[in-house]
Amino acid sequence: MGDEAEPVVPLAHRVPDLAALELLLAVARLGSLGRAARARGITQPAASSRIRSMERQLGVALVERSPRGSRLTDAGVLVTDWARRVVEAAEAFDAGAQALRGRRDSRLRVAASMTIAEYLLPGWLVALRARRPGTAVSLLAGNSRAVAERLLAGEADLGFVEGLDVPTGLDGTVIGHDRLIVVAAPSHRWARRRTELAPAELAAAPLILRERGSGTRQVLDAALARHGGLADPLLELASTTAVKAAVVSEAAPSVVSELAVREELTARRLVEIPVRDLRLGRDLRAVWPAGQRPAGPARELLGLTRGT
Repeated sequence: MGDEAEPVVPLAHRVPDLAALELLLAVARLGSLGRAARARGITQPAASSRIRSMERQLGVALVERSPRGSRLTDAGVLVTDWARRVVEAAEAFDAGAQALRGRRDSRLRVAASMTIAEYLLPGWLVALRARRPGTAVSLLAGNSRAVAERLLAGEADLGFVEGLDVPTGLDGTVIGHDRLIVVAAPSHRWARRRTELAPAELAAAPLILRERGSGTRQVLDAALARHGGLADPLLELASTTAVKAAVVSEAAPSVVSELAVREELTARRLVEIPVRDLRLGRDLRAVWPAGQRPAGPARELLGLTRGT
């Protein structure tokens, strides 16, 4: 059996950190450990300790101290030259990182399911605009499935969905809660009922519904699965606005977000139909690709959504 290779000491343990290298450059420039300490915003004892630690790490003396000041040794002159190149490279690295942050912060791509896009996001985006007037925001609205697809394809920085859980491949956090309600035109026979609707009656009725893949449809399908499942819908529409218009026109009842019909309920263009023993609550979530926590304007927008 051959000899095992000795473990390699990591470079970070063999090379002084940037703070130490910047201190050494200050000593070379100012000719005094005390003046270098003040320039770096530290005490002289701390500066002396940092220089000694660097000398132990490198195994050579770098600075000679005398009543007249501090002078670099021959080894110190060489190390200072190398240190200058390292610091210049670090400054270039920092400038590049700032440019990347600036490019990231100059735009925000949001994908949101229809209810959130229509009834919640406008207020959040107005608040974000006040904080970040230089950030250009684009909004892509679709159902919850489409939001997940856009995030996974790298076409959006932050998404918002309604449904039972976080879509596969994404991380998320609950930002609020919503309730689905059954609504009908005031002239519909359900609006004249004196008893609550049974879940089985709702399941058997031809309704006007959002398309499969929407958070609304997902919650409704799950809630009525043990009551015979949803009957074939009378209409499947891709937006809540279209669903409401069809219900107001007396085509058939629907199940929609309470957020979406507040105005219609107040004006009595629609009425809520009570249903007994049926829970139709759902979580509203912000989502993003797994392992990629939101940053920059996406993180700030996420903060504005709390308490929905």
